[in-house]
Amino acid sequence: MIEEGILKQFDSIEHRASVQLLGSLTTYFDGVKVARNIESTDMVPGRRVFVVIPENAPGSAVVIAVFDP
Repeated sequence: MIEEGILKQFDSIEHRASVQLLGSLTTYFDGVKVARNIESTDMVPGRRVFVVIPENAPGSAVVIAVFDP
């Protein structure tokens, strides 16, 4: 499933993000892998992201796109 979220934090060394799913005040994903084709400079908190979340493996989620709302 693909979900839209808001980027909260980005670790440029580990290339991982913290994401709050759009429309949810309590659903956060921490340590989400970020696709390597996304530049670190694009990962600015507050920007929107698309996250792929496998059905039975939310720990394997990955950010596949970043954009402005």
